[in-house]
Amino acid sequence: MNRAEDAPETMSAAPSPVATGVIMIAMAIAVWWPAFTLGAWGELFFDQILTVWAASTAAFFFIVFDRRPQRRRVVKAIALLLPSVWLVLEFIAANTDDPLTLLGDAVGFIAVFFAIPFTIWILVRVMWPEFGNDIPVVGRWMIVVSIAVIATASFLLGVNHPHFLTCEDFAVSGNSEPAGCTHIDELP
Repeated sequence: MNRAEDAPETMSAAPSPVATGVIMIAMAIAVWWPAFTLGAWGELFFDQILTVWAASTAAFFFIVFDRRPQRRRVVKAIALLLPSVWLVLEFIAANTDDPLTLLGDAVGFIAVFFAIPFTIWILVRVMWPEFGNDIPVVGRWMIVVSIAVIATASFLLGVNHPHFLTCEDFAVSGNSEPAGCTHIDELP
């Protein structure tokens, strides 16, 4: 028997539209909350950035030590180090008015909004190396555009939270009340 005969039918080299949809949904789930918090509270929460750091660091080690040939291994490894660079900059410039603080904030922002989808993509490719090879350019753009639309819409929902959420909604969910939230007794 050859390897093709031994492989399960579900792991074909060509990804199905369903698999592409699953990746798109996973990226959307990972991106919406950081975008919303940036809109509602005007900042990214540390747990969001540290979650990205943990996943991207694990993916970094896999990329570096994986013996299989990979295209653009160095570029992937450098991109996956972005959250670690942010963390180091935060330690160096903590509680100072130093320009490194601004740089650290910028790297943190980039780490969250670009590293989340990129890290998910890399993790998918680690688990299923052939995934994406046969996705046409239109399919790749569909993923990128849908994630950009969801991130933008989530940010705008966060900015406009007083129009559809109350302070009590935030409190009952275990979140702090963002500035400008509306209390139930203030509703018309």
